[in-house]
Amino acid sequence: MIIGVPKEIKISENRVGMTEAGVRQLVKEGHTIYVEKDAGVGSGITNDQYEKAGAKILDTKKEVYAKSSMIVKVKEPLPDEYELLKENQILYTYLHLAAEPKLTKVLCERKVKSVAYETIQLDDGSLPLLTPMSEVAGRMATQIGAFYLQKDHAGKGILLGGVTGVRPAKVTIIGGGVVGTNAAKMAVGLGAAVTVLDVNTRRLEYLDDIFQGRCMTLFSNTKNIEESVRDSDLLIGGVLITGQKAPTLVSKDMISGMSKGSVVVDVAVDQGGCIETCRPTSHQQPTYEVDGVIHYCVPNMPGVVPRTSTYALTNVTLKYASMLAAMGVEDAVAKDRHLMKGLNVYNGAVCYEPVARDLHMEFKAYKPV
Repeated sequence: MIIGVPKEIKISENRVGMTEAGVRQLVKEGHTIYVEKDAGVGSGITNDQYEKAGAKILDTKKEVYAKSSMIVKVKEPLPDEYELLKENQILYTYLHLAAEPKLTKVLCERKVKSVAYETIQLDDGSLPLLTPMSEVAGRMATQIGAFYLQKDHAGKGILLGGVTGVRPAKVTIIGGGVVGTNAAKMAVGLGAAVTVLDVNTRRLEYLDDIFQGRCMTLFSNTKNIEESVRDSDLLIGGVLITGQKAPTLVSKDMISGMSKGSVVVDVAVDQGGCIETCRPTSHQQPTYEVDGVIHYCVPNMPGVVPRTSTYALTNVTLKYASMLAAMGVEDAVAKDRHLMKGLNVYNGAVCYEPVARDLHMEFKAYKPV
C-alpha cells in the first residue's frame, strides 16, 4: 500500500504520525511511504533519516494526500486539509469526532475510511492508542498548573508542594483514569494535597492502594465535586467516556466559587471538556480567565513535548498501521475486533454509535461494501 505521512498543521503541533523506525518496518513489509518535507523536524527526525529508512520525501501536503491510499497522522485534519481527502482513502489518526461535527460531515461526504486512534479498545475496556498520550497530558497538567499558580503568571503565588511550616497547594482531579492517575503521581510527588474523584469505586480502591494514603479519594457526585472545587488551588479535568463528548461535571457557579488566581487545566477539552467554562485554546494563547480563575484548555497538550510524545504514540500505533496497510480496512477489522471499534466513518456514514448520538447524526452499523 502507498502510505502518506503529512506534516501536522495544528498550532504548535510538533508530533508526527510515523517515526523513522516505523518507516523502516513498513518498507520492509513491502509498502511505499511518502513523507511530507520536514514533517518530523519538530520531533527531531530529519528528512535524511526518513530517506535512509526507505521513505520518499515530497515537497507538499497536496502531493502526499494525492499519492497515498492511507494517511497516517497525529491530529484530526483541519479545514485546509478537507479538500485533500479523497474517496476510499484510509485516514488513521486521532479524530475525536464527538467534538468535530464539521469534520465528521466532510469525512462522510468524501467517503473517507476513518479509523480513530482513541476508540480502538481492548476487551478490558482499555484504550491502547490513547493511553500514552493520556499519560503525557496527565503529567503535563500538573506541571502546567504549578507554572500558572506562580504570581508572574497571574496565579495565587503559591508553590505546589509548599515548604516546611507552610501548607501545600490543594489539587483536585476529576476522573481517576490514566490522565487523573498520572496527574496525581506528579502532584503527590511534588508534595501537594491531592484529591481524586471518580464514579468507579474499584478505581478508587486501586488509587488508594498505589498512593498509600498520600492522596484522598472521593466518590464523584455533585456535592463532593462542589466542595472539592471550591477549596482547590488547582483543578484538573480528566474525564473520558470512550468516543463520546465529555460530561459537564463542573459548573460555572462552582468555578466562580474558587478564589482568584486559582488554576483550571481541562485535559478533556478535546472531547468537549468536563468543565462548563472550558473552551479550546492553543499553545500560542493557552489561557484565559473566568471570574479571576485561570483556564488552560489546550486540546493537543503533548504537541509541545513531541520527542517524548511521538515515540510513545508510534510505539502503539504501528501495529494497527501495519494491519491496515497489509489487508485494507475491511479485512483488518474483520480479523481484529479491537481495531473494528476504531472505525468511525465508513462508506459515507458514521458507524461508531457514540459519535452519531452526540452529533445527532444517523448511525449506520459497519457493513463492508
